[in-house]
Amino acid sequence: MPGGKIFVDTNVLVYAYDICAGVKRDIARQILVELWASGKGVLSIQVLQEFFVTITKKVERPLGLAEVRETVADLLKWEVVVNDGESILRAIAIHERHTLSFWDSMIIQAAVKAGATTLLTEDLGDGIAVEGLKIKNPFL
Repeated sequence: MPGGKIFVDTNVLVYAYDICAGVKRDIARQILVELWASGKGVLSIQVLQEFFVTITKKVERPLGLAEVRETVADLLKWEVVVNDGESILRAIAIHERHTLSFWDSMIIQAAVKAGATTLLTEDLGDGIAVEGLKIKNPFL
């Protein structure tokens, strides 16, 4: 794991709990184990919301509400960034500067707000830096 705080995007969480995700599930689960042990994991409210919707509605074998509720309750023990109005304005500025989607910009601003040094996601280019944040695709 890289040094500093590690912001985890929704896809990493989903793969960790999606029983049909194959090798990506194994990788994501190992990442979560390491982040639990190190205490470096950071999430945002947006990530938890997207995780809930995806793992209960959009995967091939959705998880039950009780299991997801318990999982989210556990993940709330991590550092969780709460987006506010200022977060939206920062995301808009990131969107303008880097021509990223607004939702990706919200993730980036949350990671920056938390002081994370790395964002784990498969949604952005591996190895690039945005707003001083290193993007890493752990599934490559």
